[in-house]
Amino acid sequence: MSADIAIRMQGVHKAFGDHVVIDHLDLNIEKGRFTALLGPSGCGKSTLLRLMAGLEDVDKGQIIMGGKDVTYALPAQRCLSMVFQSYALFPHLSVAENIVFGLSVRKVNKHERDRRLQDALRLTNLGGLEHRKPGELSGGQRQRVALARSIVSGHDLCLMDEPLSNLDAKLRHSVRHEIRALQQRLEMTVVYVTHDQTEALGMADHVVLLNAGRIAQQGPAQQLYEQPENTFAAGFIGSPPMMLIDSQLLPAAHWALMQAPALPHCVIGVRPEHLRLIPVHPDFVQVTVLQQEFQGAQSYIYVQLPDHNTLIIHSADKPSYESGQRLSLHWEPRNSHFFDITSGQRLPVVSSWDASLAVAQCA
Repeated sequence: MSADIAIRMQGVHKAFGDHVVIDHLDLNIEKGRFTALLGPSGCGKSTLLRLMAGLEDVDKGQIIMGGKDVTYALPAQRCLSMVFQSYALFPHLSVAENIVFGLSVRKVNKHERDRRLQDALRLTNLGGLEHRKPGELSGGQRQRVALARSIVSGHDLCLMDEPLSNLDAKLRHSVRHEIRALQQRLEMTVVYVTHDQTEALGMADHVVLLNAGRIAQQGPAQQLYEQPENTFAAGFIGSPPMMLIDSQLLPAAHWALMQAPALPHCVIGVRPEHLRLIPVHPDFVQVTVLQQEFQGAQSYIYVQLPDHNTLIIHSADKPSYESGQRLSLHWEPRNSHFFDITSGQRLPVVSSWDASLAVAQCA
């Protein structure tokens, strides 16, 4: 196992009765990186984290940490810390006592406990609060106590299970920044479960997108956004996500007018910011305006395609459209993504915008 790999999962499988939650999954977590496990509810991301932690047993496969097989090791034998959604603080203990609780159980000497406590208080900006009880703290402060407890453990690996979901939007943003800054400063390996793509894309070095217990795509956030490997990734990543259009809805002249060949039956993906509305034109697909949302510096226009599916157009301008208004849809061919109509997998197109490869793949 490479020294750069903190966790290696090979053929890991987990089912509850007949329901498969993790399906023979292979995954490497790089040391010192921030890895986000992202996906919708029920995709298996929390179960995957619990398998790493030893809180659930694998049915098949192997888990290796630090070069050691820990597949059936107890959680305490895995040399990791965890930060939970619920904070898991003892209400009758002070901030300081909560932070060093694990060290006390492990009988770490008082001098060392105090040293680590002061370091953790400084890193998490909790100085002056060490004598308060959790009930006297804000949600963001309680989450920082949970982080401080993880820091004093001395473990290089930290697993986080949706730690910010109980915070309001403003607090999530600030604590998100604090977690990322701490991870980089301490060079910790963090595995972070979230259903919030803003957290995953904004914080992680590496994003693992899960769907039904399998990895739909993994890589840097920008790669998942700009080059989705399948319609699931395209339809999940982005806010709003990529718009998916059945190519049969497009008039034959649509691609010719944009100096691109006509396409056979595929799914075409276009990011909302690349779509624009033009006056009705017979050679472009016509849409009906449903509604418009003003969002300050931007607007979202909801339109209906001829097949009754809804598209969202992201406009940096402040256009004014009426509900029921008929318009045509336009985008530049270089902003198109092509997916197989059956498998949903991405179809390659060469960078010079020669769509012939996509045509051959779609045929």
